[in-house]
Amino acid sequence: MNIIDTVGYTALILNLISMSMKNLLNLRIISLIANIIYVYYSIMISATPMIIGSVIAFTLHGYGIFMIMKKSKADRGTKCAQVIKQRDK
Repeated sequence: MNIIDTVGYTALILNLISMSMKNLLNLRIISLIANIIYVYYSIMISATPMIIGSVIAFTLHGYGIFMIMKKSKADRGTKCAQVIKQRDK
């Protein structure tokens, strides 16, 4: 097995692992890493359609992570406000 195959299989394994995740944030993070590796692999084998697909998937997962983190931050702020409100009663 050469380095190109190793890179491709690494991306494949990470992608399969991400599909087994129950936590959406972990799924997105591992898929994002897998897609970075897929982009590198696609460049190595000159597969333009795969490069395009991997870049799109990378962008979508990055946006998904951003939205999860944004929601998480907003939820923490809401919980803090509720605690302060309860404390002031």
